[in-house]
Amino acid sequence: MNKIVIVGCSNVGMAYAHNIVLRDSNVDELVLIDLLQDKTIGEAIDLNHTLAFTNNYIKIKHGDYSDCKDATLVVICAGRNQKKGETRQELIDSNIEIIDDILENCVKNNFNGIYIIVSNPVDVLSLYAYKKLKIDSKKVIGSGTTLDTARLQYIIGNKLGINPKYINAFVLGEHGDSEMIAWDSATIANKPIKDFLTKQEMEEITHEVKNSAYEIINRKGYTNYGIGSALFKITTAILSNESFILPISVYDEKNDVYYSRPAIIGRNGINEIIDIDLSKTDAKNLKKSIDFLKEMRDKTKIK
Repeated sequence: MNKIVIVGCSNVGMAYAHNIVLRDSNVDELVLIDLLQDKTIGEAIDLNHTLAFTNNYIKIKHGDYSDCKDATLVVICAGRNQKKGETRQELIDSNIEIIDDILENCVKNNFNGIYIIVSNPVDVLSLYAYKKLKIDSKKVIGSGTTLDTARLQYIIGNKLGINPKYINAFVLGEHGDSEMIAWDSATIANKPIKDFLTKQEMEEITHEVKNSAYEIINRKGYTNYGIGSALFKITTAILSNESFILPISVYDEKNDVYYSRPAIIGRNGINEIIDIDLSKTDAKNLKKSIDFLKEMRDKTKIK
């Protein structure tokens, strides 16, 4: 039985839940957990009322951490957004407190499945979860740059009039301002992407990808549809055991940080991490992103 527990049922958590219910997800049971219990009960009822319109029949309910015992996945979307005038470090410290409580409750209730960390900053919080849980890093996955890569593929595809699915390009490193695009490894139909885009166009696309979230947040206050779909893709990769390749946040033992690289995902979590052969320029940009994550790790004093 495939049972998913979502912790944090605001905009992101519910966009993800909606994807699970509406699409062919191979999920048998969906449990919603949130501090706002009345709202969460209402969300569960509302989702149940969609089942007559879907090809799925999923048991959907508001629950508690006892539901983690036999769950396949715990997907942590809980956390808060950065306030005006607040430093990024203050946000990290605050969200670590939230994540810490969630992880303790999962452990107390004998959860033995795969954790997917979504809360931001996702790379730092994924590292914290891995260190606290002391389990195989293959079972602690950050949503990483799956969404950033989808944004990249969409922007390139839209510019060139090509279906985004056929754009072979990845965003690597931090899910955040230091992220980088592996342009020198990017291809379309096995042809270098530089055959299709000028240097200036690539610079413009890089800027647009990095600032996509800011634009959405400035206009509607939050992002949810894109990340909800990205989480559904990661979930499908795990439950279907079809060895999908996605750019997720994974542990790098050498640098002792989590950051995004393409990985083969299956039923047991991360099957294999794929290190792309990067040009000197791309490798330098990735190192900058890794070094930035090291700085955040050290300021947070994760052990």
